Amino acid sequence: MASFPVEVLFGIYVGVLTGIVPALVSWAFGFVFKYVTGVTVPAFGVVVLAVAIAGVNGGLLALNDPTFTRSENQVRLTVAVVVVLMISLYAHNAGDKMGVSFPRKLSLRKLTERTLSTDVVELVGGRGEVRVTVSGDVGDMEGYPPIPADLRREIREWRASFPADVPVVELETRVTDRLRTEFDLADVSVTLDERARATVSAAPPLGGLSKRIPTGKRGVSVRTLLPTGTARGDEVSLVTPDRTYRGTVVSLRSDRAREAVATAARPGTPADASDAETAPPTPAVPVADGGEGRLTVAVDAGGAESLLGSAVTRLAVQSRGTRREYELLSLLRQAGNRIGKVTLRDGAPVAATTIGDAALRDAYGVTVLAVRHEGHWQFAPRGSQALAAGDDLFVVGTFDALSAFREAVA
Repeated sequence: MASFPVEVLFGIYVGVLTGIVPALVSWAFGFVFKYVTGVTVPAFGVVVLAVAIAGVNGGLLALNDPTFTRSENQVRLTVAVVVVLMISLYAHNAGDKMGVSFPRKLSLRKLTERTLSTDVVELVGGRGEVRVTVSGDVGDMEGYPPIPADLRREIREWRASFPADVPVVELETRVTDRLRTEFDLADVSVTLDERARATVSAAPPLGGLSKRIPTGKRGVSVRTLLPTGTARGDEVSLVTPDRTYRGTVVSLRSDRAREAVATAARPGTPADASDAETAPPTPAVPVADGGEGRLTVAVDAGGAESLLGSAVTRLAVQSRGTRREYELLSLLRQAGNRIGKVTLRDGAPVAATTIGDAALRDAYGVTVLAVRHEGHWQFAPRGSQALAAGDDLFVVGTFDALSAFREAVA
């Protein structure tokens, strides 16, 4: 018989080898029992099961067997049994904890949820931000004409910062909306990797200027003195000798900017290669730098003809005041809420009911901000507002609540 320390080491070695299978069975037994029934298996039952599986004469009674207590390998076997019990109890405890924390409901979205690498997150102003860049060449959308080379280059050089505390799926949606808005694209598809590099496919703008003129308006181009900073989308007043016209700027170009472009394109003009590489891309939304220029304004159809025959003596940009809607959206996002647009499908559980009867806030955790029913928008709708298949809803709620609501009704 070897010395006592050697016997203990032999016992630990035998116990580890023998306890692998009992540990796996104990873990699986504890996990399944806790996950299905919510009840923890008693430790004594795990001990009996583990020792029985280990094959020591059928269980704990082997410890009182004379062949065991008087054996030359008594120390080794005793240590092995203790090791088997410790491993099995630990595995059972781990399986029991996993049975508690394991999600009861799995979805494809949760299984495929992607996250950003922590290396690309920057701390700005006390919160994390990620800088999204375009990777590779910009692809074309199937069914659309190819985008022009200059627009493709501008999209390739585009970059912007976004909050890092949102899922990658929502971040892709934000990047898509930003690209569509800034470049006036007909359609765009964005896929992000863990390094916040975007793979972009885009369709060129369709309709050009006419797409930006609202229904019932007419676009009129006039020459006048442009205030510095005037941009597309500004509300302006055009003063003529006869009357004043109100409209919205849909495009503009100052003479100073036109001369700069013509000078740069003139053959033989010296150019510094380093300056060309570091120069920022032309902004998607033009801003006047002051001076004489030409702008196109969307005005009421009834006043378009008279404005064409008049000379504009003065142009004034109207103040829009403080944009409280941006403040509201910021507060909603800080509180963990998002706004989504959902179209009700045929057979949706909330179709053919009212907002009050559907109890959307209690059932889905979302609040309806606006509804388009039978072609008409209703903002801040009441509980009596009817819902039908094909209606468009703007709803607010958490990201998970919006996803669940969209899966249920859209």
